[in-house]
Amino acid sequence: ARGGLRPGLDPVYGPDPQCRAGAEHHHRRAPAAAGFHHPQLAEAVEIPSVSGDASFRAEVYKMGAWLKNKIAEVGCDVSSHDLGMQTLDGQEVQLPPVIVGEYGRDPSKKTVLVYGHYDVQPALKSDGWGTEPFELVHDTPTDRLIGRGSTDDKGPIMGWINVLEAHKALGLDVPVNLKFCFEGMEESGSVGLDEFVVEHKDKLFQHIDAVCISDNYWLGTKKPCVTHGLRGVAYYKLTISGPAHDLHSGVFGGMMHEPMTDLVQIMSTLVSPQAKILIPGLYDQVAPLTDEERQVYEDMEFEVADVDQCTGSSTTVSDSKTDVLMGRMRYPSLSLHGIEGAFAEPGSKTVIPHKVTGKFSIRLVPDMDPAKVTDAVQKHIEAEFAKLKTKNTMHLEEDHPGKPWVADTKHWNYEAAIAATEAVYGVRPDLTREGGSIPITLTFADALNANVLLLPMGRSDDGAHSTNEKLDLSNYIKGTQLLGTYLYKVASAAAS
Repeated sequence: ARGGLRPGLDPVYGPDPQCRAGAEHHHRRAPAAAGFHHPQLAEAVEIPSVSGDASFRAEVYKMGAWLKNKIAEVGCDVSSHDLGMQTLDGQEVQLPPVIVGEYGRDPSKKTVLVYGHYDVQPALKSDGWGTEPFELVHDTPTDRLIGRGSTDDKGPIMGWINVLEAHKALGLDVPVNLKFCFEGMEESGSVGLDEFVVEHKDKLFQHIDAVCISDNYWLGTKKPCVTHGLRGVAYYKLTISGPAHDLHSGVFGGMMHEPMTDLVQIMSTLVSPQAKILIPGLYDQVAPLTDEERQVYEDMEFEVADVDQCTGSSTTVSDSKTDVLMGRMRYPSLSLHGIEGAFAEPGSKTVIPHKVTGKFSIRLVPDMDPAKVTDAVQKHIEAEFAKLKTKNTMHLEEDHPGKPWVADTKHWNYEAAIAATEAVYGVRPDLTREGGSIPITLTFADALNANVLLLPMGRSDDGAHSTNEKLDLSNYIKGTQLLGTYLYKVASAAAS
């Protein structure tokens, strides 16, 4: 089958036809690196579908059209749906379409909705990439597939297509009905998707029994996991405005209230170097920690060294494995992301910026409400700005908030995912909550009244939003096997 799989080898069930119905044997054999081909994943990575930059919007559309064709080729009924317009980088642009596919309509089978996204984060070679970011490179010494989108989220999407191609090539019946929902705005807040799902819950997304998302990563680099929770996110842009234009510091320095000085002062009051959020009232909204829950984190197979390996440093705020895990999964965090309008090029320039915008976000956990969080942030910043006694002006803008999500792991959907992971990898997965955010997850759970799970393909060191993003070849192959095996486990778990 195409899409990165060696001809003659079933990517889901292994080379032995007798293993096609025996998921317990899937993990025993996998194709070797030699002779491995991945033309479709390479084609996908080569399309720079950056959703957060208006100048790349045509590429996002190109990627959507490419994906629509691919899922049609494997036998899906497929349609694309416009979401309207948005203002981006000061101009009105069309939102990328939602690609909806359907495979099978057998009323005797369970129906699984699969979600993924075909947009990616920005990437430039000058950012520190060792290869061209929009070219898939197979680094044979490490057996890694390097390229923007390889793990987030084009590799996992191709995994689903690989599964259907294998069934088609082998003449096998898929054990469940599948529906696909692929969007092109996940990296920019999934603008318009929540409303789309709610509007079409009784049409395009009716009779959904479970939802599977493969858009996250293992907790570490050695052991797979199944994820049942996500932190939400609230993103803010704090703008301080002063003079009508930039000024020369030699002429005006010492005479003016400088916007950059005000901004740095305020941003320093948001979070401590030990990662403690300094905004009053935020921790009051967090669900209390129980002894039973703490034990879950203590039992997870994880080492602080795993974080050090991913970051290339030894900079965790704690040396305790349990505290580090809870810092990522069950407590909120506040991160400072950058300052727009400030001089950031190489060299020395003595300019006083006339307007600067500081960008920061808060990752939310149960039981935090984005509206209450924003209210607390607004009050805190207004109070801190008043202390400065400055003549500059301040404006706080909130951008694409998303609520946190936690699911029931006793559901048959999770039983299927756990059993599939054991079959493919030979180990019981950890049940984790993820530190990142996928805004649409909670909407799927609430609007469709369906259990949602995250079944990751990649590892924690994939660098999804960083330089040299990669997907290990073994994860791509076994991840495809996992997705296919999961469908069979869904069929058997649901039947029982």
